[in-house]
Amino acid sequence: MAEQKPDGLDANRITVALQRVYLKDSSFEAPNSPKIFSGDWRPTVSLNISTRTNDVGSDAYECVLSLTVEAKQDDTTAFLIEVQQAGIFLLQGLEGAELQRILVTFCPQQLYPFAREAIADLSGKGGFPALQLQPVNFDAVAAEAQRRREEEEGARPDAAEASPEAGQ
Repeated sequence: MAEQKPDGLDANRITVALQRVYLKDSSFEAPNSPKIFSGDWRPTVSLNISTRTNDVGSDAYECVLSLTVEAKQDDTTAFLIEVQQAGIFLLQGLEGAELQRILVTFCPQQLYPFAREAIADLSGKGGFPALQLQPVNFDAVAAEAQRRREEEEGARPDAAEASPEAGQ
C-alpha cells in the first residue's frame, strides 16, 4: 500500500502543471524594407529551435523555448524574427531521466503554440503575410538529439582503445 500523507494524498503522486506563460523576449527585423515588398512573395524560410530550463525552486522550473525564423527572398533577407516564449511548470514526483524527458519534450510542446502565435503576429505586423509555422514533434526532436549524441560519443576513441596495450 502506498504511503499516505496526513491530508490523505498519495506520497508518490506526480504533478505536471503549467503555472504561467509569458513572452520573455522578442525581436523583429526587416532590413530590406520597403524594397523587399516589390515582386512576387516566394520566400524560403528557415527555423531554428532551442530550449533551456532553469530550476526556480519549490519543484518549479522555467522552460524557455527560443525560435529564430529567417525569411529570404532569393538571397535577400526579408525578415528575421526571434521569440523566447517561456513558462513556469510545477513538476512534482519526477526525478532523473523522467524529469529530463518532461523538461525537453512536454514543456516546449506546451509553449510552442504561444510562440507560433507570436511569430505570426510579428510577421503580419511587419507588413508580410502572417507566417504559420508547422507543428513540431518535440519527442522526435529529442530522440534525434539523443541519437546524435550517442553517435558522437561512439566516434570518440575509448580510453582502452587509446592505451598502448590496445594495439598489441
